[in-house]
Amino acid sequence: MKKYLPILLVFIYINHIALRANELSEVCKLNGTVMSNGKALPFANVIVKGTTIGTVTDEAGSFALCDLKKGTYTITVSAVGFKTAEIKVDIDETDRKTVEIELQEDLLHLDEVVVSADRGMLKRTQAPVMVNTIAPALFASTQSVVVGEALNFMPGLRLENDCQNCGFNQVRINGMEGPYSQILINSRPIFSGLAGVYGLELLPANMIDRVEVVRGGGSVLYGSNAIAGTINIILKDASINSYEVGASGSLIGTGMARSNGPISDYTVNFNNTFVATNNRTGITIYGFTRDRNMFDANGDGYSELAPMSNVSLGTRFWQRVGERGKISADIFTIREKRDGGNKQDYPLHERDVAEAVKHDMRAGSLIFERYFRQFDLLSIFASAQYLNRDSYYGANQSLSSYGNSFDFTYNTGAQYKAIIGLSTLTAGLELTGSNLNDTKLAYRDLTSPTFDIDPITGDTLGVSFPQVKNTTVSDQSLLTSGIFAQHDMGIGKWKTSVGLRAEQYRIEDFAHPENGIKKGLVLVPRLSIMYNALPWIQTRVSYSQGYRAPQIFDEDLHVETSGARQVFNRNDPNLKQETSHSFMLSADANREMGNFFIGFLAEIFYTRLQNPFYNEIGAPDENGTVIYTRRNATDGAAVKGINLETKIKSFKDFSLTAGFTLQESLYDTPQEFNTREFFRTPKQYGYLMLDWDFVKDLCLSVSGTYTGPMLAPYFGPNTNPDAGELRSTPDFYDVGVKLTYNIKLEGKTLQLFGGVKNIFNSYQKDFDVGIDRDPSYIYGPTSPRTVYFGIKLGNMIR
Repeated sequence: MKKYLPILLVFIYINHIALRANELSEVCKLNGTVMSNGKALPFANVIVKGTTIGTVTDEAGSFALCDLKKGTYTITVSAVGFKTAEIKVDIDETDRKTVEIELQEDLLHLDEVVVSADRGMLKRTQAPVMVNTIAPALFASTQSVVVGEALNFMPGLRLENDCQNCGFNQVRINGMEGPYSQILINSRPIFSGLAGVYGLELLPANMIDRVEVVRGGGSVLYGSNAIAGTINIILKDASINSYEVGASGSLIGTGMARSNGPISDYTVNFNNTFVATNNRTGITIYGFTRDRNMFDANGDGYSELAPMSNVSLGTRFWQRVGERGKISADIFTIREKRDGGNKQDYPLHERDVAEAVKHDMRAGSLIFERYFRQFDLLSIFASAQYLNRDSYYGANQSLSSYGNSFDFTYNTGAQYKAIIGLSTLTAGLELTGSNLNDTKLAYRDLTSPTFDIDPITGDTLGVSFPQVKNTTVSDQSLLTSGIFAQHDMGIGKWKTSVGLRAEQYRIEDFAHPENGIKKGLVLVPRLSIMYNALPWIQTRVSYSQGYRAPQIFDEDLHVETSGARQVFNRNDPNLKQETSHSFMLSADANREMGNFFIGFLAEIFYTRLQNPFYNEIGAPDENGTVIYTRRNATDGAAVKGINLETKIKSFKDFSLTAGFTLQESLYDTPQEFNTREFFRTPKQYGYLMLDWDFVKDLCLSVSGTYTGPMLAPYFGPNTNPDAGELRSTPDFYDVGVKLTYNIKLEGKTLQLFGGVKNIFNSYQKDFDVGIDRDPSYIYGPTSPRTVYFGIKLGNMIR
């Protein structure tokens, strides 16, 4: 309980400040009310277009805009679930003006504003690039406490756990592995390879405003490594005085025979935002802590879910500079540790198998924005991430398995977005760098004793053991510089987006100078065309090119460990960059039919990979060490398929969303195990979400995922562990249910909730047993049946 106390004290203090701020008042020249169907609309965003002036309506739907000088202004009003409205208002020197603005419902969120299409605010239906969003409501309905858990409920996305010992995870987009995707934080590529090993379980849901996903080759505005797609994590920003605090508890493995369940998983979180009454300053503060015990599915004493603890704290601050400028800064810190394997009560080097890591992660950014002319926008930005990781990947009481990894990643640049008639031109430059050092720590080598022998008697006088010094495994420097330009134009029913990025990379591993310096100059084009066939149908076609540089990736910093073998990932010294050509065709239809809004999306994708990376599996040496060498396939590979999604929402109390993906991922020629198929990539998978407010203040949520069969390599004791075998997995239906009840209090809401995840316990049944198990032989849903319950209190809970 002691570790929760600082978080709660910060929450109480900031909440006190926010409440005091509400007591202040100021005379403003423009006042108004936002309405919908005769009712006041609270928490709607009201912005003066072309400036940084803005506010949010209060509980009564009222707002006030200050600091307006004489002139004509365009006022933009938006709210979640409503269409955006714009009005023009004339302000003079003396009079105060009052307006009333009516918003129409938009249950399918067609007017939702996204930033991932062009690094600027743009309605989703007006973006030539298809952008999907994950909102806080989805995190709540699916009881996703970290960002990774919610990604399963998006077309073409699937989160997987790749290690029973430590929980190394990755998200696949359209079937391609995690390194094919680019993860951004507030549109900046500072989520490093080292952070990516466990990163999707590091970021708590309560710090996130939304997640925007662009499938296929990403916009040239974000760099060129997004072959499969881009995941842009947008952190919470202060727009109104608000607070929320919550706690939840889960019982993992409920009702599972032979397991050690149910085991506990507890979380506590808070959010607090404060905006000054003159709307010149805003601050957000959030905190999160989590404790999860070890889960053993088959009673062998080894983890299938590693025990973990996490403490996160962060803040985001903004300050208006005049009417047209704004400075934003954010910083967060995450400290996490996990400890997989067996005998968690023993020292690491006294255990049969242990994979343990401690993360100390800190990240921050600074952004200056300034409007010019009427709506042109200049952005200057800098961001950085520091990560220090202590690790132990070892077996059989090894003293040589301690390590330390350090990573510093930074990104800086400038961008100018100009409105030219009916078109927009965005251009900028960007510099991204990282320094990664991975060290194997010193140890005493007990396997090579030196005996001190008496030369006369032959007696042993003593024994000594050599001290092995720190060994640098990797010392990589990566520097990428790029310039980019993107032109967007809309004429009638057509809208086009043409972009080009010139990017130069330089990679050097000082620990292995024999590999030389890897460098290259890459031109990356993108073309997207949108056609509004009818007012309620948008069709899009796009082409994009991307690449992956021959660098160290997240899986290289994870060591798969068992008593029989250890797996290390290495790059071939002659590894060349991998290049992709992506094509997408989609149709997005949304319209009102009777008492329902219905939406349907069909998206065909095809990606051609040249010089694709693959792992060549080496033979174990006398110590059981296996090297997976990343090489370029002699021929190419292709990933193709279709994503489908449908949405049905009523005007009042019901919504249903379902998605399904059919795909195929093949190398041109057979690779490992003499197969062309990508491993761990099902040919079909999907999801479903249902929310039904069947009684006032009582909501039923049903969510589920389907995972089809896939090919999974196996190197455990039930086969020849040197050669291994390829197994076909079964399919899985993971269904969850949740009940939420809101109790209205004066100015706030108390929310009680509870439910069951994976209610039918659709979970892997053939885990290995014992020290020689294959820890990477794990597939299907990431958690077994889990019962959970919780409570929230806040003034913006709906």
